[in-house]
Amino acid sequence: MSPIRILLVDDHAIVRAGVRMLLETDPELQIVGEAGDGREAVRLADELKPDVVVMDIVMPDMDGFEATRQIKKKHPECNILVLSMYDNEQYFFEILSAGASGYVPKKAAPMALAEAVRAVQSGGVYLYPTVARSLVEDYMRRVREGGEQETYDGLTEREREVLTLIAEGYTTQEIALALHISTKTVERHRSNIMEKLNLHNRIELTKYAIRKGLIEP
Repeated sequence: MSPIRILLVDDHAIVRAGVRMLLETDPELQIVGEAGDGREAVRLADELKPDVVVMDIVMPDMDGFEATRQIKKKHPECNILVLSMYDNEQYFFEILSAGASGYVPKKAAPMALAEAVRAVQSGGVYLYPTVARSLVEDYMRRVREGGEQETYDGLTEREREVLTLIAEGYTTQEIALALHISTKTVERHRSNIMEKLNLHNRIELTKYAIRKGLIEP
């Protein structure tokens, strides 16, 4: 099995060195490049085609928000994992909306980063507990204010099953095996779900599933 190829992006060289040292102790993870700002990150993503980009947010020249948007636009298969010193809603809601699949604060336990890399690479979503709690609280507030419907918005039973597995982090192939259907059928269900719910990415699907009680936060 090939190692997960990672691009590190942080404007502090000492932080990059520490993260590299941490991740390279795992033989399944490989650092293929480093960038000191968002513009360099976009260039190296084009050049190196990493599986996962570990992205800082606040950087000179181009910040992590714009770098994430550009990388995901050019390389939708690339997974962005945010590693930031900021642990507040202002940052992680925006970066998740930009296309990131995970958010880990720099104060997290070291083992959380490798776990998060594996989670996003497998097609899942990794949210540090404080981030997940804020997402749930945000949706519960919207429900109380009447901003969210309390129906399944026309989803079929099979679509609900697919939605639940997507939100739990299963890949398309794993969902196909679990439900005994083809990967093309899974992709068709996912497309139908997103159209019916007016959702656009895995993060939004996960928040919806949590709010509806299909999965535990």
